[in-house]
Amino acid sequence: MSISIISLIWLTLWINMAQLQQGGPDEKEKTTALKDLLSRIDLDELMKKDEPPLEFPDTLEGFEYAFNEKGQLRHIATGEPFIFNAREDLHRWNQKRYEALGEIITKYVYELLEKDCNLKKVSLPVDATESEPKNFIFMSEDAMTNPDKLMILIHGSGVVRAGQWARRLIINEDLDSGTQIPYIKRAMDEGYGVIVLNPNENYIEVEKTKSQVHLSSDGSDEPAEKRERKDKTFKEAKKRRDFYEKYRNPQKEKEMVPLYIRDNGSPEEHLIYVWDHFITHSAAENTFFVAHSYGGLAFVELMIQREADVKNKVTAVALTDSVHNVWHQEAGKTIREWMRENCCNWVSSSEPLDTSVESMLPDCPRVSAGTERHELTSWKSLPSIFKFFTEASEAKNSSLKAALTRRSHRIKHEEI
Repeated sequence: MSISIISLIWLTLWINMAQLQQGGPDEKEKTTALKDLLSRIDLDELMKKDEPPLEFPDTLEGFEYAFNEKGQLRHIATGEPFIFNAREDLHRWNQKRYEALGEIITKYVYELLEKDCNLKKVSLPVDATESEPKNFIFMSEDAMTNPDKLMILIHGSGVVRAGQWARRLIINEDLDSGTQIPYIKRAMDEGYGVIVLNPNENYIEVEKTKSQVHLSSDGSDEPAEKRERKDKTFKEAKKRRDFYEKYRNPQKEKEMVPLYIRDNGSPEEHLIYVWDHFITHSAAENTFFVAHSYGGLAFVELMIQREADVKNKVTAVALTDSVHNVWHQEAGKTIREWMRENCCNWVSSSEPLDTSVESMLPDCPRVSAGTERHELTSWKSLPSIFKFFTEASEAKNSSLKAALTRRSHRIKHEEI
């Protein structure tokens, strides 16, 4: 029996119950009998016949997939790309399978960052105890000591983790377009130190215990009668919700609760923490940011919180389809002026790469990333971003040299 047929049966039964409830005493008796019938149906067994167990391999080999020499994910036997709808009419099962593969992809990218890019993993918070939840970032060996250039990479929101731009691209396209590895390798070839942030790793999940389940409402100062009514309403709502959940989710998964990571409970907190504990202490004369999507919003928040330090330390910022908003984030005039001079946003557009795009916000220039796909903007704009950084570095050095020359002439004039 398919899920769609079961849904139709349930819909018919509920309609009949609604119609019966509008009638007289005889109809109400029929409603009671119908409810009793529904309670006898073993939904667990009925639905399990349709949905396979939510148990999946924990390795790429187990999924029978591997990355080929072009960095494309392909089936080991057929050579075909990944197929989402492995089983028809089982969307939840297919989605869970996709998520399980995504977790394997995340670990695979972490391995590439360490083995292929020679980055080291650094745990956060820096003073974390063994028992508390932890996050981490990846850094090149010279990230703190490189006297010239440092590049910071920040991805967007969602399921992506350190080293990724878009999980969907990694699975459906290739590693180059979906990961930050091309940025890391080119940066290291051009003499940059590198720090790869991990802003979405904000908490760990643990199974909910009985002590964490609140069976009654708050309000111990309320009259007993009122509190009992609220508790009764709460319990009835929970009973209805559980009944529906039994139908919708027959393979009931464990209830989890988040334990947030100290000082890293959001992307914004994570960036500020890394800034305070690492970036500000780096030796680099020129610091550059590449921030995609929500990463751009996090950078603007960093500017709001650490404006003077950012202006002193950062040479240029490349945003890729950033979702920041200087009005909503209440970025001041001096921040907006600095962004106009030192930032550029490569946005999704049908125009050719680097074509100027009109902006409604008074912050930084917007140019086309050469693609209309949001998730591809970082990959497509890579050559332009490195050129932008080089030009910004040269301009800064020229300005510095000019200032030193003026100072030297002034000293000589004073000596005369």
